Amino acid sequence: MNIFNQFIKSLYSPKDIAQYRFQGIGKTILYVFFLTFLSLIPSIIYFSTALINGMEAIQSSVKTELPSFVIENGEMQADLEAPKIINKDEFTIILDPTGTVDQEELSNSNNTIALLKNEAFIKAGGQTQSFPYSMVPDFTLTNDDLENILASIDSSLAIIIPLIAVVIYIVAAGLKFIEISFLALVGLLLQKLMDVNMQYRHTWRIAAYSVTLPAVFFTVMDSLRTLVPNGAIINWFVAFIILLLVIKEIPKLEKK
Repeated sequence: MNIFNQFIKSLYSPKDIAQYRFQGIGKTILYVFFLTFLSLIPSIIYFSTALINGMEAIQSSVKTELPSFVIENGEMQADLEAPKIINKDEFTIILDPTGTVDQEELSNSNNTIALLKNEAFIKAGGQTQSFPYSMVPDFTLTNDDLENILASIDSSLAIIIPLIAVVIYIVAAGLKFIEISFLALVGLLLQKLMDVNMQYRHTWRIAAYSVTLPAVFFTVMDSLRTLVPNGAIINWFVAFIILLLVIKEIPKLEKK
């Protein structure tokens, strides 16, 4: 059975998922990469669109509305007593040398570029990245430098966006493997309680397919740009229920 048929059957058939416990580990790993790629498509599209559409507005704002500042020795300095916030189209630009704005506030914002006291923060298309100034030794930045950097970024988006997408994909795949590995441990406990004979390699395989339905659900929600309250809890709960249904399809040990 090819990977696409497995994907479809994993959405509704615990009985078929139970049969996948005997397949090669390589095919299961390939499926996890495929599922991760599929789940990231909406986020990557929105991230790319937001970055492209916002770049022109950001360049204009930096040139005409942003006050003078300088970043050196890992810290930003500007003649401001409160954060400067510029709303431009669908983007927000924040200059904060006071340390008033924190990342928790920014995480709840929409498309945002923030130059904070000790780090830069970017959120676009639902993806968040932060860059401490101290990462680069002898880092210095002024308004003119920022204008030049934005112009260079604008001309290099065709290269930058795929690179960022690859990094996001690698991180997401790593997190997906961790999620599956933990779910497989739960599967080991369930199979003992239900008198089923499986080893960890078997529970890992069926766990990889048990996360399909919640992954597709959140992919659809991302494509609709709809925030799901308590999403992590729902994700684990649905995956757990499917894993339980799959293990119930596996024959029990015969009692002597």
